[in-house]
Amino acid sequence: MNVSEMYRELKMTKDEFFTLVKEIGFDIGERAIKVDDRVALKIIQEIKARKKAQHKQRIFAQENTAAKEESKKSGGRDLKIPDKITVKQLAEKADKRVADMIAILMRNGIMATINETLDYETAAIIAEDMGFTPSLSLEEADIDNPDERAEMVKEVIDKEKSLQSRPPVIVIMGHVDHGKTTLLDTIRQANVAGGESGGITQHIGAYQVVHNDRHITFIDTPGHEAFTTMRSRGARIADLAILVVAADDGVKPQTIEAIEILQKAELPFIVAINKIDKQGADIERVKRELAELNVVPEDYGGKVVCVPISAKQKLHIDDLLETVLLVADLDKEHIQANPEGETVASIIESHVDKHAGPVATVLVQNGTLRMGDIILIGNIPGRVRSMRDWNMKEVKTATPSMPVQVLGLKKAPIVGDVLKVVTDKKVLKQQVKTFDSFSFLTSQKKKSDEVDKSKFTIILRADKLGSLEAIVQSLQGIQHDEVRIDILQKGLGNITENDIALARSTHAVIVGFHVGITPAAEKFAVSEGVKFEIFEIIYKLIDMAKDEMSKLLSKEVIYTKIGSLKVLAVFKAGQKSVIFGGRVEDGVFRTQAPVKILRAGKMIGEGTIAQLQKNKKNVSEANSGSECGMRVEGDGDVQAGDIIECYESKEIDRTIAH
Repeated sequence: MNVSEMYRELKMTKDEFFTLVKEIGFDIGERAIKVDDRVALKIIQEIKARKKAQHKQRIFAQENTAAKEESKKSGGRDLKIPDKITVKQLAEKADKRVADMIAILMRNGIMATINETLDYETAAIIAEDMGFTPSLSLEEADIDNPDERAEMVKEVIDKEKSLQSRPPVIVIMGHVDHGKTTLLDTIRQANVAGGESGGITQHIGAYQVVHNDRHITFIDTPGHEAFTTMRSRGARIADLAILVVAADDGVKPQTIEAIEILQKAELPFIVAINKIDKQGADIERVKRELAELNVVPEDYGGKVVCVPISAKQKLHIDDLLETVLLVADLDKEHIQANPEGETVASIIESHVDKHAGPVATVLVQNGTLRMGDIILIGNIPGRVRSMRDWNMKEVKTATPSMPVQVLGLKKAPIVGDVLKVVTDKKVLKQQVKTFDSFSFLTSQKKKSDEVDKSKFTIILRADKLGSLEAIVQSLQGIQHDEVRIDILQKGLGNITENDIALARSTHAVIVGFHVGITPAAEKFAVSEGVKFEIFEIIYKLIDMAKDEMSKLLSKEVIYTKIGSLKVLAVFKAGQKSVIFGGRVEDGVFRTQAPVKILRAGKMIGEGTIAQLQKNKKNVSEANSGSECGMRVEGDGDVQAGDIIECYESKEIDRTIAH
């Protein structure tokens, strides 16, 4: 290959090329015109790799500069963060615009929307990048039992006797830009879509409409994650779903995701085939694509109702609402509540208003929520001092399936939490106290339990959320009866001094994937003897974890027979030891060696040689053909004529297979 072709391909000058070639260790001469093709290929690959690494370093330097600027603005302030927090809530705590927070997350490799939930570790890393000093807020922490909470609403309704029909609660899902918000806007006759950024829903709201003298409640979610979160935290919030699919676009990835979520939740749904007025609309194509996903429309022999509509042109909206009520009636035994029974509700939106304080939108699921009620959400107490319906009109009561905005909480709750009305102030105080104590004891018990188990403790840092989740899943997949991996903390971003300090106090190993370590942290790690390893390939990281876990396994002991002796006489027998004499028939006997006692070919006891004597002198071993006396400590009696077998033990390392 011509040298001139090479440096043109690499976008370098001739002088730059020859200097770099020499620097990376290729000796082609300073006046070379042509280079062997194989050598040329290696040179090009090496230079491209180096340029790529330099580009990464520049990006890293830019990000560090941006982080330092953020740090200066934040001034190292303390920032208390619960164990789960939405992007919006984190922005409010950090006094940032939501758009700025999303940009900071993107810079750290996290693609998140306004209502997506971050765990504490990730949020803490982001907070550190902004210059804050993060700490876990126990008051806000979501540390109660989610399984118990998920059953709370169901248990309350199941024990009710005087159940009545209530309005069905509907959730609208589907691919982005397929018209979910426009449909909801058309149904409730209010221009929400026009006032929102890019037509994308920016919050979780709930609305009630009346059709044929019947109320229908709609929950508006900005994404599938919010709906999944609500389902995992509460009971059955929605009774029915409308899956919106654009007639001109067909089934898309988020459509498939929504179908999987709805099927997993066992939630009935109907399909609204939207945008039938647009050029290129093909209703039959949509039905065929749905059928291929085992969502078979009625006219294809299945059970899924499909309603062609145009949300923008307001076509067939009444047909859609009629279908919603019809399908809801088919499941009416599950759409019931007792307005006079115990009051429970689910949180479907939560934020802190600068003027009003903590505000929560709740969906009443049983009983009646009233002004002045004392309420408890997790460990957050409060009193309902104001309620507004979806039209922002003040109301005094809220009955089942009615969404209302509530003021009067001490703190903003987490979406999906369950609200309960408490009739006695003493009970409220006791519940909060008991809850906090239970959480503390559970945490302490978990720590004490972990002390008794053999574990490989790590602090994990990765460059992107997807990589982090993949690594965690792979590590948790390493199963063994004796040892386990304990991921003490996980998050995104470079290894910091805080990580080193935590690793030092917990004897953890810090593991990084496609991240760096700050100079100060590296110096700190060396001085404190903290081990850290950074990987570029996941399987190498997993292999390292298996190797470290293997070191924690107990040794495998292999016993090899080295001699046998026939007992000639027993001199003294005690409870824990016996002294006898015999003849070594083969092999060798050594002090401290393990032995088995056999009688008529069956083992009747075992022990260890504590002492050996020949000619009344202590010896370390007795060989074949010699007579000796010995003291054996262990269990089992010894009689003349018994056979004693002597063994040699050897410990070998065990490993967890790669």
